[in-house]
Amino acid sequence: MLSVGESFKRYVAIGDSFTEGVGDPDPTRPNGLRGWADRVAEVLATREPDFRYANLAIRGRKLAGILDEQLEPALALQPDLVTIYAGANDMLRPAADVDVLMTAYDAAVGRLAATGATVLVWTAFGARKSTFYKPLRGRFAYYNELVREIADRHGARIVDYWRMSEYDDWGYWDVDRLHMAAPGHELMAIKVLDQLGVPHRLPRPVPVEHPVLGPREQRAADRRWAREHLGPWVRRRLTGRSSGDDVSPKYPALTALPRT
Repeated sequence: MLSVGESFKRYVAIGDSFTEGVGDPDPTRPNGLRGWADRVAEVLATREPDFRYANLAIRGRKLAGILDEQLEPALALQPDLVTIYAGANDMLRPAADVDVLMTAYDAAVGRLAATGATVLVWTAFGARKSTFYKPLRGRFAYYNELVREIADRHGARIVDYWRMSEYDDWGYWDVDRLHMAAPGHELMAIKVLDQLGVPHRLPRPVPVEHPVLGPREQRAADRRWAREHLGPWVRRRLTGRSSGDDVSPKYPALTALPRT
């Protein structure tokens, strides 16, 4: 067991696809996913022989669903470390009331922090090079300011996604342009461990190399993306369905991870 830096015995992760690990496939794991939270848990497990990990996150969940379904189970597990990133799916809906959403978020973070657990929250992704996200950046910036206020109020720590310029490189993103690819999850695990002050030896990931496309090829690629990824996402929104409707949490109870 390492003797420097922080250590934790009970880590609970709650949230949506970001925390479930979508974009980082691993058929040997629950839900066929690994993700940054699993990677963080694997490092934490090397520091505490009695370490246990739960991941309650479900893809597609909006903030209300995360709080309604995951908050009480998370509290019941009595974690000493909780990570929560919620609200990103709400921000993509034009009718979202950010103030109402973040009032609920504030209350949830307050309850988690009141247990004495270390709580990590995230700002939203900056999306500086995304045409799709560009119209929403003002809303994301306002969300971020409220996240910072919540963190200040309750002593939570912030993983500042907004300022991570590395993610402007599409090599960290999956083909759907909505979720991080494996290198993005690897990098996020490093960011989280660094924020926690936990020593690690995780290698710096190498982003996926994508060919440089000319204007005509890029338009064709954009049309293909809209047909294969954006279109299905919009249809789910219009029909009230979610990609997580038939999905269960990866680790609903505190679990000892297998050694890797």
